[in-house]
Amino acid sequence: MARTDLLQGSLDLLVLKTLDLEPLHGWAISKRIQLLSHDVLEVNQGSLYPALYRLRDRGLIESEYAESEEGRRVKVYSLTKKGRAALKREQASWRLFAGAVEAILAAG
Repeated sequence: MARTDLLQGSLDLLVLKTLDLEPLHGWAISKRIQLLSHDVLEVNQGSLYPALYRLRDRGLIESEYAESEEGRRVKVYSLTKKGRAALKREQASWRLFAGAVEAILAAG
């Protein structure tokens, strides 16, 4: 299974967790996920921005314009209160799912 196949089912969770650490612009979110996953997960722009818009439409994140370190105007995303609650639920659900898969893999 390709890394991108695994990522598609968990991208919203990864974005929420990344923004829980600190507000970031799109490119930085992608780079942070890659860094924290030790280069196992790569998020391309074609997947990231639809996820950001979806999360914003659900009220889980918000955005505002700011200046990047390079002096460019960028949209910075941050977690809302509703987003923090959703992150907790999604983390619990992911851990339950991952534990079930691990139990099956450990069988026999």
